[in-house]
Amino acid sequence: MLTAKQVVQINSGKVAGIATSDGQVVSYKGIPFAAPPVVDLRWKAPQPVKPWEGVKECTSFGASPMQGKPVPFSMWSKEFLIPDEPIGEDCLYLNVWTAAKSSKEKLPVLVWIYGGGFQSGGSGVPIYDGEAMARKGIVFVSINYRVGIFGFLAHPELTKESPNKASGNYGLMDQVAALKWVKENIAAFGGDPANVTIAGQSAGSMSVNCMVATPLAKGLFTKAIAESGANFGRNQPSLAPAEEAGVAFAKSVGAAGLADLRKFSPQELMKGQLGIRGPIIDGYVLPQHIADIFGVGKQNPVDLLTGWNQDEGLLFGPVKNASDFKAQISQQYGDNAGKVLTYYPASDDAEASQSQLNLSRDMIFGFQNYAWANVQAKQGKTKVYVYRFTRKVPGTGEYAKYGAFHTGEVPYAYDNLEFVDRPWEAVDRELEATMSSYWANFVKTGNPNGKDLPEWPIYKPDAKQVMLLGTRVEAKPIPGGEALDTMAAILSATK
Repeated sequence: MLTAKQVVQINSGKVAGIATSDGQVVSYKGIPFAAPPVVDLRWKAPQPVKPWEGVKECTSFGASPMQGKPVPFSMWSKEFLIPDEPIGEDCLYLNVWTAAKSSKEKLPVLVWIYGGGFQSGGSGVPIYDGEAMARKGIVFVSINYRVGIFGFLAHPELTKESPNKASGNYGLMDQVAALKWVKENIAAFGGDPANVTIAGQSAGSMSVNCMVATPLAKGLFTKAIAESGANFGRNQPSLAPAEEAGVAFAKSVGAAGLADLRKFSPQELMKGQLGIRGPIIDGYVLPQHIADIFGVGKQNPVDLLTGWNQDEGLLFGPVKNASDFKAQISQQYGDNAGKVLTYYPASDDAEASQSQLNLSRDMIFGFQNYAWANVQAKQGKTKVYVYRFTRKVPGTGEYAKYGAFHTGEVPYAYDNLEFVDRPWEAVDRELEATMSSYWANFVKTGNPNGKDLPEWPIYKPDAKQVMLLGTRVEAKPIPGGEALDTMAAILSATK
């Protein structure tokens, strides 16, 4: 029987975790997987952890990466945000939940990568808790990575000092370092380093896409779960313009160069984050555009479970009336405007409002994961499963209007509805049980199907059968498939 405190030997020393009240799951929170990326290590690839003597108590989350204080906004209540504290640059920690009774069990491993637009987020978010998945026989790992200016600053001086002559993708290098840590250490927690799945949502899903693409992560995982995000839209900058943005950033905070930037406090740096967005095509972590890497089959081979949500269109500005929306489409798409308006019509203001949300959903999220599913399925080397989350998440007051919103599927998929304060109904509990079983089965075997679950067909580009996850769970042709195909053709012709 497990005792309240469990000690595990890893490469850098001994760590102590704490068991649940029933003794079935042990969590280890705040394990360092790299040296603190501060002072001279700010904007450098993650460096090895300095080994420690004795036993390190790992019973609480490490600091979330440097970012603004979490404030609930739009559809995201506090359960979807990082804790109020700690927040800081010394953030390269990960967490492990395991139900293994010994290091010999070789349980499947899931590594969770959070979202937040590459500007925010952290592994301590309540809906990312790993206990429920551990109870399903999975070693659950959640990792931190640097965000914002600390994770993605490119600058000519940084490129010059780098042995790889690249800069800007430090957050992605943190993810690779965490995956290497898992490869080297997860067996001590009863996990199987040869059966690792990476998973993420939004920017975390885009990160998963980057990990599948980068040669630096070769051999570190065999399966991927990508929820609402990828990088097939060709809007990632290359190194040169990213360096220019970095030079402009340095000027905006009054820094003469890199030496000055490394002397500034984190708070001073956060005053000038304009123009620093996220991963770039740096020639090292990402040697080519991701669409090109996948196009020639150079990505790491993985089975893939991917999809997006029905109501996750995000508008960055006021809703346009029908006339203004049609004018925008005409200006943006030229001769193809008529085709676009066929699928995103604007006969009146109400229809135009919904079309703006649908177009936003399809361009920011749907098209990305759809393109990934199609290119990988057509190559035929690995299995692909696609979903559409359609459940209108219950809510009261302001939260009642958001439907199947961006991030809404996460607590269902990881069996964590209990962490979210919403008026859940029986159908939500049923969907949580179904989705978390699909996700757990996929992590274990690369196939989401299992006993007493509706059959989830392998995705084929010609049939376009996807799993609708809502009040009913059923396989159907993908909703809006013609619209996605039309937009893909338009974008392909204009790239």
